[in-house]
Amino acid sequence: MKKVTVVLVVVLSLCLVASLAFASAKGTVKSVDAKAGSVVITVDGKDTTFKADKGVDLGKVKAGEKVEFTADKDVVTQIKAAAKKAAIGC
Repeated sequence: MKKVTVVLVVVLSLCLVASLAFASAKGTVKSVDAKAGSVVITVDGKDTTFKADKGVDLGKVKAGEKVEFTADKDVVTQIKAAAKKAAIGC
């Protein structure tokens, strides 16, 4: 029974580490350099420069746009326009 518990703890720990490695976040694009393959995104008031993974099309984002992105360290692996909130009211 102890072996099963240890194995379960190890598996859950690995899942946690894997989920933290690929952080998903929201931010605002400050600048895009498609030739250099980089994008500067502002998250919580802090500008961070990311390199774009080869599968990321930086032509789809522009400065000032709110985005949702997934990054692995300093490499953006996915980026898309953030979903707009629906207007509430009459």
